[in-house]
Amino acid sequence: MFKLFGNKKLFLLLLGLIFFTALMGISSIEKRDNLIWPEKFLKDSVSWMQGLVYRPAGYIAGFFENIGDLRVIHEENKTLKLTLSQYARDRAKLNTLEEENKRLTEALQFTEEQKELNNYKFHIAHVVAVNPDAFNDTITINLGSKHGMKLNMLVTTTDGLIGRISEVNPLFSTVQLLTDFNDQFNNSIGIAATVLGSEESFGIIQSYDEKENVLIMSQINQNDILKEGDIIITSGLGKLFPEGIEIGTVLSREVGDYGLTHIAKITPAAKFDNLREVFVVEKPGM
Repeated sequence: MFKLFGNKKLFLLLLGLIFFTALMGISSIEKRDNLIWPEKFLKDSVSWMQGLVYRPAGYIAGFFENIGDLRVIHEENKTLKLTLSQYARDRAKLNTLEEENKRLTEALQFTEEQKELNNYKFHIAHVVAVNPDAFNDTITINLGSKHGMKLNMLVTTTDGLIGRISEVNPLFSTVQLLTDFNDQFNNSIGIAATVLGSEESFGIIQSYDEKENVLIMSQINQNDILKEGDIIITSGLGKLFPEGIEIGTVLSREVGDYGLTHIAKITPAAKFDNLREVFVVEKPGM
C-alpha cells in the first residue's frame, strides 16, 4: 500500500485527476459561454469514442431494419399480385356478362318488335355445339321436342334468318344453316321468299354459293319487280314457313340456266359465325 503511494508517477497522476475533477466541478457551478481547454478535450474525447461505437451500431441496426422492410415489401407484393389476379378474373367475367346482357337486351327488343308485326312465338335458344363438317353446316340448340320444337321450324337471329330445324330430339335440336342449302349434297326444302313491301314478287331460296357467300333465289318470273337492293323476306306461301322473316338483300339479278326464269344473288342479313343465342319461330297452328 505504502509502496504503491511511493511511486511518484502514480502520485502525480492522481493529483492530476484530482485537479482535473476540481476544475470540472468549478466550471459546472459557474455559467459560462466558453469552455476551458480540459473540458474541451474531455468532450471531444467522449464524442469521438461515442462516434466509434454509434456508427457500427447504426449500420447493424439499419441492416436488420432493411431486412424487416424487405419482408414487408415481399408480403405486400404477394398480396398485390393476388389482388391483381382476382381483378383480372373479375374484369373478364364482367366483360362477358356485359356482352351477354347486351345480346339479351337486343333479343328482348327484337321479340317485342316481332310481336307487334305478327302473332308468332319466338323461343330463345342457346347454341351448344357447332358441326365442323364443311359439307354439313349445322348447329345444335338446347331446345327439343319437350320444349315444343318441331321439324322445319325457322331459326333466326336479331339480324335475320339463319336456317331451319332439321332434326329434333327430346332435349336438343339440330339446325340446318342456310349455308348448307346446296342441292349437290342434300335435298333442302326450299323457302318461299318475296320482296319486302310487295306481294307480287316470288322466288325460292334453295341453295348457297360458298365462293361468293350469297344465297341463290331461283324461279323468279321474268316480269318480276325484284331488283338490286331489295330486302328479301319469307313469303309464307306453302303454309310451311312463317312470313315476314328477313333473309337478306338482293345483290344482283340475272337470267337462269334455261332462260325461262331469273335467279338473284342474295346477301344474307344474318352472320353465321359466333352464334350464341338464336330464336326458333313458332307459327300458330304449325
